[in-house]
Amino acid sequence: MSFVKGNWNAFGTAFSLLGDHFSPVLALLAPLYWIHDGPETLIVAQAGLLSLAVPPFWVYARRALGARAAYFLSTAYTLSWPVAETVNFHFHEYAFVPPLTALLFERMGAGRRWHVLAVSAVLLLVKEDLSIFVAGLGCGLLLVRKWRRTGAVMIVGGGGGFLWAATSVIIPAFGGDPRRYWYYSGWGEDPGEALVRILTRPHEVLGVLSTPDTKVWTVLLLLAPLLFLPLPSPCVMAPVALLAERMLATDAGAAGWWGTRYHYNAAVVMALFCAAVDGAARLRRMSKGPAVRRLVSCWASAVAVAAVATVPFFALGDLFSPSWYGGDPRSGAAAQAVLRVPDGVLVEAANALGPSVSARTRVVAWASKTAVRPERAPWVLADLEARQPHFASIQDQAADVDRLLRRGYREVFSRQGHVVLCDPSADARCA
Repeated sequence: MSFVKGNWNAFGTAFSLLGDHFSPVLALLAPLYWIHDGPETLIVAQAGLLSLAVPPFWVYARRALGARAAYFLSTAYTLSWPVAETVNFHFHEYAFVPPLTALLFERMGAGRRWHVLAVSAVLLLVKEDLSIFVAGLGCGLLLVRKWRRTGAVMIVGGGGGFLWAATSVIIPAFGGDPRRYWYYSGWGEDPGEALVRILTRPHEVLGVLSTPDTKVWTVLLLLAPLLFLPLPSPCVMAPVALLAERMLATDAGAAGWWGTRYHYNAAVVMALFCAAVDGAARLRRMSKGPAVRRLVSCWASAVAVAAVATVPFFALGDLFSPSWYGGDPRSGAAAQAVLRVPDGVLVEAANALGPSVSARTRVVAWASKTAVRPERAPWVLADLEARQPHFASIQDQAADVDRLLRRGYREVFSRQGHVVLCDPSADARCA
């Protein structure tokens, strides 16, 4: 249950996360809260999950290309920018995808069909759109003779039956709206209409995939460090299917899906690495000469070098900035602002500040009066310098604070853009 997601329900009431996304795999993290009941638990769990992808990926790469290449490629995955950007953002259930993907490909490399289907079933429990990933991989396996039956099962069970069940039955059953994340209005009002238009107007598809050019740059930044070797592998259809889901979106609300920030690329990075390994192995089998073998070994080391070269341009680049270790005035002000919010209250919190008070308050997303609802929480933890998802602009955020002050809210803290407001008529602790 989540109070934040209660923005879509009765204000200040908990809302089932299964009504937002079908992610029952999150229940596996519950025992960790017996150790520490706080948002830090999720951050540590996310780092651990991303790291857990390395052992099965190393085994898969070693079986296909040898130990030396496996070490180079495992290092490249660890330093890759999608992993860095995921760690730099908040926790997301996509953290489960890299280890499960690595295990899926390792089992495939071992020829274990039932194991592949079992891991695919677990992937479906991460988030409903992983059914697109499973179906995409199934389409790729149709091109491999000994895997065709397995591929057909993955297409029918994942992309067909499960996707329909999750979006049309399970999510609505928990109070959700299957159209909440429908950012494809340029294609149609429902999936059927959109699919028909996409299939019958390929010229429009190319236009959408390249507009804005952020989409093109993201895809290039995913493929170029791997020297485009995922492309010879039919398994590339799995990450391509997920990328198509993001890049075919037409609405401005999906802008976060298109770039390199946040967690979205964590869902495809390991699949691209595994497809690249398969692509390299296929090229080596096609040309059995020693020169090709040396070239494949050089490719693995080049991928590692490329990963290292991208480090300064993404989140890990902060490690080389001395100021990052000492913090900044805004971070200190944020910590002080959080302390001004009492325990047990209902608080509207800015996106990056909400997790810090989630263990001791009921947190809802800070949103303008007109954006989501007329009701307001007795406490508001605002940020006037960082753009918030429920506001059109920074100016709108400042206007919302001014509106609350005119309404009778009292400012109890203001520093470095962080503002704490409270309603004296609703909470006697407002000083």
